[in-house]
Amino acid sequence: MKIVLLASGSGSLAQAIIDAKGAGDLDLEILALVSDRDSQVLQRATTEGIIAKLLPMTPDRESWDTQLVNYLSELKPDLVVSVGFMRILSRGFVEKFRTINTHPALLPNFPGAHGVRDTLAAGVTKTGATVHWVDSGVDTGAIIAQKEVEVLPEDDVVSLHERIKIAERALIVETLKNFIISGIPGRI
Repeated sequence: MKIVLLASGSGSLAQAIIDAKGAGDLDLEILALVSDRDSQVLQRATTEGIIAKLLPMTPDRESWDTQLVNYLSELKPDLVVSVGFMRILSRGFVEKFRTINTHPALLPNFPGAHGVRDTLAAGVTKTGATVHWVDSGVDTGAIIAQKEVEVLPEDDVVSLHERIKIAERALIVETLKNFIISGIPGRI
């Protein structure tokens, strides 16, 4: 299986995939890692010998979308894996590339960029991580897998998010492993 990673930040989720591949737990090829920001994840990819592509957001969103689609079209991935990528992907992108995403909440609850904050504000006792298909909505694609995390009374956004990240890292690796064993669902 050939994948492209999309990430915007520190890259702990991308690193979990890279580490699992390095340990022989994931039989896949990482074609490239693309980031919209000059962030730590690009250095992580470069250190691992993975092509690291910086594609900063432009004032013309349509132009940026076209650049992203064109770049990935050259690579021909079997799957695009969004791991901490903080951009909404265009309808054209998700129609062209099978794409999955991780989210730090139990969807369909608390979609969007502030899932952890919204979880705490709601006062729920359980949250977790979700891997889902990306569609043209915001965290509205079909759910592939979830892992629960307990919300502790003393949690704040930072402490809860750190525990969710641990679950997210395990869940994305487990999901990719399942795709490798069984094939990518819905693939012709």
